[in-house]
Amino acid sequence: MVLAFLCYFLVRGSVVDRAGEALNRSFRIIDLERDFGFFWETQLQAAILSSKVLVQLFNFIYFWMDFPFIIVVGIWMYFWHRRQYTLTRDAMLLSGAIAIIIYNLFPVAPPRFLPEFGFVDTMAEYSRLSYQAESAQPFVNPYAAVPSLHVGWPVILAVGVIAATRFKPLWILALLLPVAQFFAVISTGNHYIFDAQIGVVVSLVGLGLALAMQRWGYAALGRLLGIKPKPTTTSQGGAT
Repeated sequence: MVLAFLCYFLVRGSVVDRAGEALNRSFRIIDLERDFGFFWETQLQAAILSSKVLVQLFNFIYFWMDFPFIIVVGIWMYFWHRRQYTLTRDAMLLSGAIAIIIYNLFPVAPPRFLPEFGFVDTMAEYSRLSYQAESAQPFVNPYAAVPSLHVGWPVILAVGVIAATRFKPLWILALLLPVAQFFAVISTGNHYIFDAQIGVVVSLVGLGLALAMQRWGYAALGRLLGIKPKPTTTSQGGAT
């Protein structure tokens, strides 16, 4: 995790002065969405802005249902569902590694940087707590719009939670989180629909790599390091 954050800060330091490049890519995304007929962000945000309750709801989801919620779920999995925790952790780290490469190669400005299109930064306008707050700015990459892991990582969490428990109400909540975050990132002016789509793709790639680690990677690493696998017990108590 320390290595992951170190890489993130190195990437942040390499892109903060590339505002023109990031804005140009943002314009291209708008053109792309228009060409394919799904540049709906300004209409969706306008509908949300008509209700202060909805604005605060999606601000809450965007902020609190990201890292704070991931930490809570991670602690729960770590102590009670270790195998699912490992899979979820690896999927997030691997997808995060892919995202860091993309952030460095292709910085993209979020919609909130383009008020001339009608976008509003609802986190700055309506919430005291924000990733864009002065105290948080040193830890936030302002040009990390693509991919949106705000949407992608809840997909990984949903898979981890469903694998960890048979309690169906938790399944429903887990499946609703990516949908809620999708509308949150749009309504807060932090991502385009394109960003969310790429975020899901990157996260699914990370999940596939994590599954491969579970199936083959750790066993190969154990053989390389000369670590013998622990025996597992059958229901009769014998070892296999």
